[in-house]
Amino acid sequence: MPTAQGQDPTRRPRRTDARLNRERLLATAREVFAEAGPEASLNEIARRAGVGPGTLYRHFPNRSALLAAVLTDRIETLYALAGTLASSESADEALTQWLRAFLAHARINQGLGSALLVEEPVPLGLDCHRLIMDAAAGLLSRAQRQGTARTDLAADDLVQLVVGIALSTARGHDAEQPDRLLALVLDATYGRPPRSR
Repeated sequence: MPTAQGQDPTRRPRRTDARLNRERLLATAREVFAEAGPEASLNEIARRAGVGPGTLYRHFPNRSALLAAVLTDRIETLYALAGTLASSESADEALTQWLRAFLAHARINQGLGSALLVEEPVPLGLDCHRLIMDAAAGLLSRAQRQGTARTDLAADDLVQLVVGIALSTARGHDAEQPDRLLALVLDATYGRPPRSR
């Protein structure tokens, strides 16, 4: 029933419920896609989120839209993490923590990116590559300014190396290999550049 100002007090809770449903669906989709890959059952995502399939499709009209939303959310989280770490005392530790988080992201999400390429094209609404590069560049340049990271290293080099680790270990049976390979990259990052001959 409308109030004296002509507003329906029942409208706001519906908006809040819709926002909460969307957040719950995204969180559940992140988990289910991580467990079962990008072809996971959308009905299972709805069930585990505690909503009906119709609610899922109202927020995400198809699999591509849900995949894009999950990937966008993860990229934004990585970018925000870089901002938080940029204020930490140790530039080296900030870069190391972010590269570990980026490796975990790249290993979990490589299937999502591939699935988006074969599904209907859905604009992500942000330049994912640019956000990743900006995050890596900001943390690396801070470590370089403090004199701990080698100055001949570019952020693009680091990103490519981490993506390479994620791709090359995707089907491996050695669960510790990605961390060992990243440790080698970190050793090179904080090492001295080779002397020219």
